[in-house]
Amino acid sequence: MLLVVPASVGAVSIVSNVEGHTPVADGIRTFTVMVVDDGGKILATGDEALLARFPDAVRIDGRGNFVLPGLIDTHAHVLSFGIAKTRVDLVGTGSLEEALARLDRYARSNPDEAWVLGRGWNQELWPERRFPRAGDLDALIDERPVWLRRIDGHAGWANSRALEISGISRDTPDPEGGRILRDENGDATGILIDKAMALIEDRLPATTRDDIRRAVELAIPTLLSFGLTGVHDAGIDREQAEVYRAMADDGALDLRIYAMIAGAAENLDAIGKPIRRYGNDRLEIASVKLYSDGALGSRGAAMIEPYHDEPASRGLPFWTQDQLEGFVAKANGMGFQVGIHAIGDLGNRMSLDAFDRVQRGRPSPLRNRIEHAQVISLEDLPRFRALGVIAAMQPTHATSDMNMAENRVGPERIAGAYAWRRLLDSGAVIAAGSDFPIEHANPFHGLYAAVSRQSRDGKPEGGWYADQAMTRAEALRSFTLDAAYAAHQEDRLGSLEPGKWADFIIVDRNYFDVPVDQIDDIRVLETWIGGKRVYAYAGPAEAAKQ
Repeated sequence: MLLVVPASVGAVSIVSNVEGHTPVADGIRTFTVMVVDDGGKILATGDEALLARFPDAVRIDGRGNFVLPGLIDTHAHVLSFGIAKTRVDLVGTGSLEEALARLDRYARSNPDEAWVLGRGWNQELWPERRFPRAGDLDALIDERPVWLRRIDGHAGWANSRALEISGISRDTPDPEGGRILRDENGDATGILIDKAMALIEDRLPATTRDDIRRAVELAIPTLLSFGLTGVHDAGIDREQAEVYRAMADDGALDLRIYAMIAGAAENLDAIGKPIRRYGNDRLEIASVKLYSDGALGSRGAAMIEPYHDEPASRGLPFWTQDQLEGFVAKANGMGFQVGIHAIGDLGNRMSLDAFDRVQRGRPSPLRNRIEHAQVISLEDLPRFRALGVIAAMQPTHATSDMNMAENRVGPERIAGAYAWRRLLDSGAVIAAGSDFPIEHANPFHGLYAAVSRQSRDGKPEGGWYADQAMTRAEALRSFTLDAAYAAHQEDRLGSLEPGKWADFIIVDRNYFDVPVDQIDDIRVLETWIGGKRVYAYAGPAEAAKQ
């Protein structure tokens, strides 16, 4: 298809000798040539006939490779991703012993750090599948405090020194929305759930603006190498907002950031009003991140009925219904979109109820969102479309959680869990992401999980509840055009169409044709934002580091 373009334009670039695919309103459009103006926006996509229209254009030879729109992660944590590169990494440890061995190596290599910090452990991957204890850490490190966040960020593991510094004892009450796990004698075991984590984290060394900027600068090159051109940063504070603005002012923000302010009233009041199209469209701060509950792995997700594998627990709602509605009303009243973290079916119902009442039963032009939307009562599924609420979901959460999710919720409630097909068929919009660093940041892992419902090693055969899988076109749209829609950016981002920013990636194989089990192996060769190349693959040595 050849699109009409102006008879004469300024300096342009032409990307040719490619096979391009882009989602559009009515499906997927293909092209072999893309024309970009000198301002970094797309003039046209089409076939080789376009070449004659721009004889003086700069030619970019795609060498027969494949072009997709730049991918957008709609729920992630850029600062945490950068900070994780400077702390002990426990992601993927297969046993308590392996986790302790990594910790020991890190602590010996960093003897001057006042606190030993890290994250990424997941007891569900360990043979005994039990929460660790402070004593496990004390055997290695007893003089310095140790604090290690769980993979989902909703639980933490402390040694006895950290508990002592934080004043946590058998007499310390559980805070509202949190829990201190205790042993048979009533003493703290070292595991703190959700809001109880603040008892430790309020004692951690302060993070400066310089620390924040260094972490963000560490994160961005890796994210670009995975083909991400935009990230919805889910929960920043005032300091991080100022760092982002400064980086945009300096021309140093090489990634488009759509930021959600953490829901504390002082953060919202400090920002005052949404910030849009800042720094040549590199930064927007136009959403607010709230929480309704915790996570499934730590049994903090709020459930309507008790957990299948722990009948004494229904999880931990973070707020009362009235409080949650009050937060939504305040943020929406100031013009901010709201995204509510909701994992359990009660957490999702409370979130939908809050939106229902604040929106008076109608869709809102602010396009409110539920972040994660993992376990939903079947009767609540149609409410997403009815209220215009976007489901901001992370496909790899399903394949990471499938080893324990049905144990947590049982065989009946699992029908509404990670229910992508049911949501799409109901008319809801799914905007996809990863929740990195909780999951791997590579969006091709998410595309693969969305299509296959399998782990990266192909399990289970045929896919886990494979009837809930997305098509390849749906999955791509969820990481591009619908991701842009979730940020009110679909008029300028999310697809390769005239008038939009030339945010695109060149990859080594055809996403639509490769066997499903190769989707997560697709290699990003180049990443372009606003018509400028911001990443180029350096070869096998770089791949070994990722």
